[in-house]
Amino acid sequence: MRKTLTLILLSSALTWAQKPNYEQAAKFSPTKLRTLIFSTEVRPSWINHSDKFWYEYQTSSGKKWYLVDPNAKTKQPLFDNSDLARQITRIVKNPFDAQHLPIENLEFTEDERSIRFEVKSTKDTIKSKEELAKLKNKADSLKKKTFYLEYDLLTKQVKEINESLKVKPRPTWASYSPDTMKIFFAKNYNLYWMDRANFEKAIKDENDSTIVEHQITKDGVQYYAWGGDQYSTTTGGDEKEESKRKNVWISWSPDGKYFVLTRKDNRHLNPMWVINNVGGKRPTLETYKYQMPGETDSTEVELHLFNAETLTSKKIHVNAFKNQTVSIYTKNRDKSSYKSKLYINYWLGDEKEFYISRSSRDLKRIDIVAVGVDGSVRNVVSERSNVYLDIKKPYFVNNNTQFIHWSQRDGWGHFYLYQKDGTLIRQLTQGDYNTEDVTGYDPKTQTYTFTANGKETGEDPYYLHHYAQSLLGGEPKLLNKGNFDHQIMTSESGKYFVNNSSRVNTIPISDLYDNKGNLILKLEEADLSLLFAAGYKFPEPFKVKAGDGITDLYGVMYKPFDFDSTKTYPIIEYVYPGPQTEAVNKSFGRSMDRVDRLAQMGFIVITVGNRGGHPARSKWYHTYGYGNLRDYGLEDKKVTVEQLAARHKYIDINKVGITGHSGGGFMSTAAMLVYPDFFKVAVSAAGNHENNIYNRWWSERHHGVTEKVSVKGDTTFSYAIEKNTELAKNLKGKLLLATGDIDNNVHPANTIRMADALIKANKRFDFVLLPGQRHAFGNMTEYFFWKMADYFSEHLLGISKRDEVDIVEINKEIPLKR
Repeated sequence: MRKTLTLILLSSALTWAQKPNYEQAAKFSPTKLRTLIFSTEVRPSWINHSDKFWYEYQTSSGKKWYLVDPNAKTKQPLFDNSDLARQITRIVKNPFDAQHLPIENLEFTEDERSIRFEVKSTKDTIKSKEELAKLKNKADSLKKKTFYLEYDLLTKQVKEINESLKVKPRPTWASYSPDTMKIFFAKNYNLYWMDRANFEKAIKDENDSTIVEHQITKDGVQYYAWGGDQYSTTTGGDEKEESKRKNVWISWSPDGKYFVLTRKDNRHLNPMWVINNVGGKRPTLETYKYQMPGETDSTEVELHLFNAETLTSKKIHVNAFKNQTVSIYTKNRDKSSYKSKLYINYWLGDEKEFYISRSSRDLKRIDIVAVGVDGSVRNVVSERSNVYLDIKKPYFVNNNTQFIHWSQRDGWGHFYLYQKDGTLIRQLTQGDYNTEDVTGYDPKTQTYTFTANGKETGEDPYYLHHYAQSLLGGEPKLLNKGNFDHQIMTSESGKYFVNNSSRVNTIPISDLYDNKGNLILKLEEADLSLLFAAGYKFPEPFKVKAGDGITDLYGVMYKPFDFDSTKTYPIIEYVYPGPQTEAVNKSFGRSMDRVDRLAQMGFIVITVGNRGGHPARSKWYHTYGYGNLRDYGLEDKKVTVEQLAARHKYIDINKVGITGHSGGGFMSTAAMLVYPDFFKVAVSAAGNHENNIYNRWWSERHHGVTEKVSVKGDTTFSYAIEKNTELAKNLKGKLLLATGDIDNNVHPANTIRMADALIKANKRFDFVLLPGQRHAFGNMTEYFFWKMADYFSEHLLGISKRDEVDIVEINKEIPLKR
């Protein structure tokens, strides 16, 4: 009897074991979601600098285009889809219908009487005798043709136009003078210009031998260039790469008499390498300059001011700190014409002076500086802190006599009003909330608008809202009420804004408001009908306490869509430590691979913030990890799972997994090593496991670097940080490491050194190298998702279908038994 009972109980346990649901996860792949989720926001295209705009919006019924006039409070179709499809079909000779209009690059003409757009043929086009005569070979006859069309909004007629009449984006290498008659670019590491006539030739044929170019500088060399990509080279590539035209970042004075740019000598910096083993017949070596934290930097950023008429330059001396960063504040101005769409990059300032920021290497000192065209330099605002600083571009008001400055000097991000000479007038906003960006200003009412989060009580403090406030101060007025995360886009005049709002558990809606908070028009509600029909269910936001028992943390829980509260589920945390952001969705989104989709395998998946994470809270919260960039967020991840497991019986506290990419790859491995008895399984992708070999800017900024000045006045920098490799001996659970072999952001050495440390500690682990992949894993992301799904299924559910299901076939929803 005892033996029989044991067999029955064992059989019952096996029957009720949780099984990985590969089929359910396959239904929500990125490819499938493109046919289930359509438009989720309205992105207005403002017409000729006015308040009127058009937008396109797609639902399960197809795509439609609308014209909105805020002043008239009207929204109407831009054209009749059925009629337009018939007219396009007659011209292109390929069939189209109202639901399938492949319109691209739509633009209004300057008189607003017509729209111009492109349509690509879907089949081989019938060519005239003249066209056939011009073809160089048979392959050219099979190329799809692009038709340039114009639709008259009054007559509602379509006609084909010459390609030269269509608005085109500028070549990436072109930087225009304000009158658009000169085009500047970099070539052979130097600065060049050409006139408009030669530029038109270059647009048609970049290799035209009759193009006349004028060289401005002659001392540019690789890694000490005047523009272009001066940081990397690849063996086996195009040997004439340096002779190609490249972009140069020029900022112009409003009157077009001067322009300014920066230059840096990087020749002394040590190189880094990655090898692409699958990029061609021979493996190719890519070499690039890459400065690591604590390394010596022997040169400084140079600021050069050019006279646009004589094309002569002078170096402006703005040095205040060793190894400082210099940023030129700019503003773009659209100067589109029928023949080319272009933007002029102007400096922030007037004809006599412009503004820059200069930051010390440790980012504890930042100045806003006014630089005169006569070479004068005056300090306008100075920010100082014992931890790193953030700063934003000043927003000038009242005919450039005053500006709004953003600062965290009182522990929160707030706005301050200054005179142009740097005299503080008043603090504009204050309180335990964070302001973000100035979005507009009305000089008649002396009112500016801005975005901020954390001000509304009873809401997730990350939800962004839009506000208006007088320059005289007072309580800001909320312009877009509603317990949602709001993303806004304002018209150039600042009179109107499009408001896209949602939470992770609501359908996105889009509305039009004026700058007083009045609803002008309801625009759209996203069509998620097919998504819900496929079985989708919204995730659940939650709030827990951090490890200190005081700080509120905000997260989201994702469940299997066939969730059964009577069962127990392993829990997986998808993590990113920050400090520049937190991997916690606040609004509805279409990217579901690492959360919604992973949960469908049979897991509870959660994301949650941590102290030292997102910058949109207090400065204390943001810089909690300063000086401890390895362990600072781990306690909060652990206590979150403990609190949720105490609330919900369906969470198995003994089966905890963790995964992440980049900083999340680093954090998930660290969790396995700091809390080896709690976290049982980790999948760590592209992790910066040794931040001493990650890039200088990020590592020194968020962890800190020590600046030392000797008695002789010499300045040196030192950097020390805890690394994951130092804890390799602590590993107990199952760990999968992965990296792309040509990752030039988080170098593969980070993961390889982690593997080396684990091997030397005699620890078993798994390792995946993704050939020919950069940091984001490129075209192997789908492969890696299934590798991750297999790994968690095997080690948290105790069963995997990796030998039964073909991951290519399952994406066709046809499981293939082997």
